[in-house]
Amino acid sequence: MHIDIVILTQKEYINPEKLDAYVQNVLNEDVIVQKALEVQGLKVKRVSWDDPTFDWTTTKYAVFRATWDYFHRFEAFSIWLEKVSKQTTLLNSEAIIRWNIDKHYLLDLQKNGVHIAETHFIEQGATETLQELHSKFNLQETVLKPCISGAARHTYKLNKSNLAAHESIFAELIKTEAMMLQPFQYNIVKKGEISMMVFNGKFTHAILKTAKPGEFRVQDDFGGTIQIHEPTKAEIAFAENCTKACAEIPMYARVDIFEDNNGNIALSELELIEPELWFREYPEAAKVLAKAIKNIM
Repeated sequence: MHIDIVILTQKEYINPEKLDAYVQNVLNEDVIVQKALEVQGLKVKRVSWDDPTFDWTTTKYAVFRATWDYFHRFEAFSIWLEKVSKQTTLLNSEAIIRWNIDKHYLLDLQKNGVHIAETHFIEQGATETLQELHSKFNLQETVLKPCISGAARHTYKLNKSNLAAHESIFAELIKTEAMMLQPFQYNIVKKGEISMMVFNGKFTHAILKTAKPGEFRVQDDFGGTIQIHEPTKAEIAFAENCTKACAEIPMYARVDIFEDNNGNIALSELELIEPELWFREYPEAAKVLAKAIKNIM
């Protein structure tokens, strides 16, 4: 059967055994996107990215949505990505996804004029200790995280009092992967982090993510809350410019921004693979995405 576009998810969300609020949000988001695509006259199907029975040559396009297990199965995902990109058109493209998987992409954006948080990349195999790195870069309170990650995996808040306790886990991590060390950003705790949704280079809506008291991670996995955010013109311009600074303008992007310790708008992350886009908070954005996809067919 011919299909115009596949909505990519993971197998746990195809016929979920456990239908909690988290899973229900995933399903609701996909329904909103599917209906918007169908209004454009497109034939749509939801498929798990690792479905061994699906013939990828039967669809023109595949758009990433809740493929949230990819960073736990990165080798399998990478093999699949190379294979499927030759059989159909991926949105976003294989090239930009591979670039976006590794947080070193922040350096490319910085070279193209995007202001990012102060970041020190510690490459795989480095032998310096956390204590030595903090002294070297004159850092007091920091956040340590992997360059390839998601859902705050191995993300630690560090200071002089707990460096020693984290030395062993850092020593193990750096053997197999590169890490990032950033000065702790106090305004993310005080004011939150803003997720700006941008489709085909144009901003649609924004969400303010706030950490729960005593927590520094804003993800809902750690008790964070969200609310609709009315961005400033400067925030909108910053978000759109982030997507224009990429090698190609992505079909969809979530631009996570915050006010840095110097009071400037800074990029936290540019999510181009499988970001939560909060269509349920602003369904009109799904229509914008659907029209943009229809226009390239």
